[in-house]
Amino acid sequence: MNNTRCTGRRAALCAATLLLAAMPLAAQCPAPARPALGMPADAIRHLASDALQGRLAGSPGARCAGDYIAGQFERIGLEPAGDDGTFFQSLPLASAVNPHAPSGASRNVVARLPGADLRLRSQVIVVGAHYDHLGLGPFGSLAPDSVGAVHNGADDNASGVGALIEVARLLATGRRPARSVLFVAFTGEEFGLIGSSYYVAHPAAPLDSSQAMINMDMVGRLRADPLIIYGTGTASEWPAIVQQAANTAGLPISLIPDGYGPSDQTSFYAKDIPVLMFFTNTHEDYHRPTDDFEKIDTAGVRKVAAMVSDIARTVADRPARLTLQRSAGPPPAANAEARGYGAYLGSVPDFTPVDYGVKLSGVRSDSPADKAGIQAGDIIVRFGDMDIPDLYALTDALRAHKPGDSVPVTLLRNGSKITLQVTLAARGGTGGG
Repeated sequence: MNNTRCTGRRAALCAATLLLAAMPLAAQCPAPARPALGMPADAIRHLASDALQGRLAGSPGARCAGDYIAGQFERIGLEPAGDDGTFFQSLPLASAVNPHAPSGASRNVVARLPGADLRLRSQVIVVGAHYDHLGLGPFGSLAPDSVGAVHNGADDNASGVGALIEVARLLATGRRPARSVLFVAFTGEEFGLIGSSYYVAHPAAPLDSSQAMINMDMVGRLRADPLIIYGTGTASEWPAIVQQAANTAGLPISLIPDGYGPSDQTSFYAKDIPVLMFFTNTHEDYHRPTDDFEKIDTAGVRKVAAMVSDIARTVADRPARLTLQRSAGPPPAANAEARGYGAYLGSVPDFTPVDYGVKLSGVRSDSPADKAGIQAGDIIVRFGDMDIPDLYALTDALRAHKPGDSVPVTLLRNGSKITLQVTLAARGGTGGG
């Protein structure tokens, strides 16, 4: 889950970390341990091993992780749905950590399970999880004194990828869903949803054929706690579908309507696709080197995967589309664990890099941005008396203001520069500015 930023003051340290993470592994990717625990435990154990050096997007460890995921998709019998008949969708990482950093590249891993109904198989359900993490720190680390230590990210998000592989297995070996299901392991989530933002701009199936997107991010600490499910307000049918699946799985759940948040479902909801995001909450090991496999509730991950496969099958078999609900959920409440700002704008960034400024994929309904007339597609280039070359500058600008401030915001809209007056509100939490 993305909850981090790399400021100019730490740019040199971040760059050094990227170089460390880019140091070669062995000549070939390390072999997984012999299967012993069953899926999804074996997948989580391998992805969270020291051998993959924390899976920083664009690093050799992340490339090996991507190869492993593709191999699992192939073993299950899924079709490749990436570039040129492969399982991989290559994408640039420019502007991901630092807009002025050297260009790099990484890969989403994309596979398809064709639907059984010839009339409906051109329509898809997307099931996803990000597979990148923080490498060796310090980028994103909440243990700044642990630079050089492997941040294995067992829960964030080897757990989600293990569940993704298990969902694929369950759907592929059982009765085939009527619609097709696309499975996507996203890169660059920790850099700002870069992989999912690229995917929605270059989808493996047309976005208007996508019925729903289900995301799993940090699903490894379930135990006896309620399973948290975001996005239940993004389609009118979600609460009933989710509750039925929870009853079948025997899981207590906590439903949160909001479709936006600091993970990859945001990229899809901003494109008017109903979403869900499964989450077993934060913990003391979040974004620290101690997020290790031994702390994963693998039985809980299997329960989450079973519930997700049930929901995916239900949506895939429905005769009609889900009924989209736009602007689901109020602005997030204040949360000391989240990356909230004191002042709330209500913008939803489009993480695709632009030459200058912050491009928006949308704004929250009834937010200060919405009331001021800011729109999807606008590019913020100045906020008050501060130039805004990138998302980090917008973050700093918001932190420099307080709720109630009236601020001129300069935008590029269809090539023309306009300035709108925005009155900021109070907020805390995640998802957008």
